[in-house]
Amino acid sequence: MKEEIKVSVIIATWNAAHLLPACLDSIAAVQVPGLEIVIADGGSKDNTVALLEAFKKVPLHYISEPDKGIYDALNKGVSQAHGKWLYFMGADDRLLPGFANLCQKLQDEHTVYYGNTVPVYGPEKPAYTLLVGEFTPWRLAQYCMNHQQIIYPASVFAKYQYPLKYKVFGDYALNLQVWGDPHFPKVFYPINIAGYYMGGLSSFHNDTVFKKDKARIILHSMGWWTYLRFLIKRFKRRHLQGHPVFF
Repeated sequence: MKEEIKVSVIIATWNAAHLLPACLDSIAAVQVPGLEIVIADGGSKDNTVALLEAFKKVPLHYISEPDKGIYDALNKGVSQAHGKWLYFMGADDRLLPGFANLCQKLQDEHTVYYGNTVPVYGPEKPAYTLLVGEFTPWRLAQYCMNHQQIIYPASVFAKYQYPLKYKVFGDYALNLQVWGDPHFPKVFYPINIAGYYMGGLSSFHNDTVFKKDKARIILHSMGWWTYLRFLIKRFKRRHLQGHPVFF
């Protein structure tokens, strides 16, 4: 009898063969029963496909074709996944033993479960502390959380997709929608589940479209109270305190 897929680990790649072996080995090392890997590759020109064909430690399947960016690739990965829960990571991320501990706590198929992530390499940044701990809707309205710390029920993606209009913060836009949706309870466990590269995509690219839309997303997803509170705090940061503000 074929093993039921409980968790699908979805990775978007493009010419990442130099990173994938360590990433895939970290997934295999956590030894989560009923786990599959789904690779959405953007048509790599290196030896990514050969590497994926040779990997046999964990059930893995992939597509390799041109895409419209990372969020298009992740949406394609969702369409190929069989798990009751979906987890997203990059080729430069690494799963930690705590991932298996969080997977043991997955029960309700409409609940979002999440833990903590830690920087494993790359330039250190003091903003790391903003990513640790429980996220209320108000905290999320202020700070983007790492998508590597979240295990989503597949039911989230029956309702939402990663928006393609945002080149860097499509995951932030999706999380604002999900955290504002009462149909998906959120449960936090103080467990380190993944290590991530501090110099990732969001560190080097600007997403002016998301910055322009962020307040509107908060209003539509989280309501007037959070929206007005967000606007007031942003105004104070920009005009009263003289502090730079990211969004």
